[in-house]
Amino acid sequence: MSAATAKPVEVKPAEIKPVETPDIPQPSCRNTAAHALTIVRDGVITGEGPTTRGRIHFSRALDADDAAWCARILTASAVEHQSVSRAEIEALFEINDAAAERSDDGRFDDLLAKAVAHHAAAESGLPVPPRTVALSPDTDIESWAPARAAHIDAQVLEWIAGQMRGKRRGNHRLATLVAMLLGVAALPLAQLPGVLDMGMM
Repeated sequence: MSAATAKPVEVKPAEIKPVETPDIPQPSCRNTAAHALTIVRDGVITGEGPTTRGRIHFSRALDADDAAWCARILTASAVEHQSVSRAEIEALFEINDAAAERSDDGRFDDLLAKAVAHHAAAESGLPVPPRTVALSPDTDIESWAPARAAHIDAQVLEWIAGQMRGKRRGNHRLATLVAMLLGVAALPLAQLPGVLDMGMM
């Protein structure tokens, strides 16, 4: 075959597939992402289930793999350009509350704070970066999150405060974010019962 008649070999790029487990739905929307997070929560609570397979996992413990599951779910391609939903945040708070022991080097706390900021900003009509950027451990939250409560809807802040209230485990990263948002510009909001203290417990 001459060079003139030879057909070029078509090389297809390798398809990157997310890790799939039959018991964990691949997020197709924010609702299925929230459901998948509840499966991670159940694994944290019991130490068993599809997200704990292949490793020793104690009940009420959260490790780096659990945090990685949460990050994968939250940044799935189907939801990457959507704001983090309230249902996803609630599931993350449940995981946070369920995990008495941590061995994830703070990755989950960082992810939770960034997810809450992403939700709060979007619900307040502010632009937010794609989840893969906003929730990345390499992205500083200060580079995109609103710096003052004046930009955040008061009902959203009250909801966040309600989620933080009475939790056994405080998230220092999230408490710092809330304190930053409340600031002096939001004196009436600062009078919410224990808003700043509850995250520091």
